[in-house]
Amino acid sequence: MKRLTFLELGLMLVLSLPGGAALAQSEQGAVRKSPALHFILRSPAVDGGGQLPKDYTGDGTSSTLPLEWNGAPKETKSFAIIMHHVAPDMIKWYWILYDIPAKVRRLPKNVKGVGKLGNNSVNGRVEYAPPHSKGPGPKTYIYTLYALSAPPKLAVPPIEVNRDALLAAMKGLVIDSAQLSVVYERFPAPDGREGNAPPPNDRP
Repeated sequence: MKRLTFLELGLMLVLSLPGGAALAQSEQGAVRKSPALHFILRSPAVDGGGQLPKDYTGDGTSSTLPLEWNGAPKETKSFAIIMHHVAPDMIKWYWILYDIPAKVRRLPKNVKGVGKLGNNSVNGRVEYAPPHSKGPGPKTYIYTLYALSAPPKLAVPPIEVNRDALLAAMKGLVIDSAQLSVVYERFPAPDGREGNAPPPNDRP
């Protein structure tokens, strides 16, 4: 008679238990299943949690940050981006871009001609408002990329598309989202004015 190995005995024991065959099949399926892709947003200009370069602020050329992403759900039909900052008294938003085609996977620096712009809370215009941090200490700015099952329907002109309006229009459409956080801090210059460079003693 063939001598059974411990592995074969163990398998026979599992199969003899109620639901044992189903359990064995589910374990095999778990082993074969590929890990899910993670929806990731990044920038070639700054690492997550890093200092936002001067070029993308009000102290520089006020350009929009280059962004790229991967791992978007295959059901995605449209993307939207909101850049905001949580202030002590309110949530401020600096950039709203929606109706980004599903095939897009990157936005170049100072992007033009992709998607539709909403307004910003700094001056109320339909444009990117670069951070121009006031007061001491670093401030965190969050870029949130939304993967949507359909383009949001907005019955108002772009000048009225604020953060709340876009979030309301995206309700029920968000499949997944990804975030990139950056920090911006302005330092006092020798003449007393604020700038983007750290104090001399802190420079490498």
